[in-house]
Amino acid sequence: MANSSKKQEENKNKVNAKSNTSHGLRDLFEVGLKDIYYAEKIMNKTLKKMVKNASSPELVNSLKNQIKETKEHVNRLEKIFEHNGIEPKGKKCDAMDGILKETKDLMNETDMGVVRDAVIIASDQKAKHYEIATYGTLHAFAKTLGEKQAANLLALNLDEDKKMDALLTGIAMASINRDAFKADALTNT
Repeated sequence: MANSSKKQEENKNKVNAKSNTSHGLRDLFEVGLKDIYYAEKIMNKTLKKMVKNASSPELVNSLKNQIKETKEHVNRLEKIFEHNGIEPKGKKCDAMDGILKETKDLMNETDMGVVRDAVIIASDQKAKHYEIATYGTLHAFAKTLGEKQAANLLALNLDEDKKMDALLTGIAMASINRDAFKADALTNT
């Protein structure tokens, strides 16, 4: 009896595959490419909104640079699609959609200024971390699949996202977080 209920509990947690399921690493690679393609395209739209809502000139400049980088990331992904005979089409990315919905909500809940700048940086970094994780995984898949060109292009995107994440941390730590903290002190007095 104990073994039977244990087995039922294990089966309850298993996920049944859909009919259009991925059968191997190449399929997972393609799904991942479509996911990050969608994420990059939707992120580009959000970056434009972030620029309009940021007050720090340094933050505005970094966001504008990200818009250019994001376009280049999309171009690199399109080269990978083309090289592999895959239609350059995005697959809805629930993770990025969730991050960007939260970004919009938080921007709506803050006044223009340093607190909103802190929101923009935090939200942008959440998106960057998702991109870093995805590009890291896709890079590893490409290397395993022997896709040298794709691995090189994915490594470029990964490296640029890591550098941008570090830059955003620097901007936040240099003044924005401190100034947002000062805003707390003013509101609580």
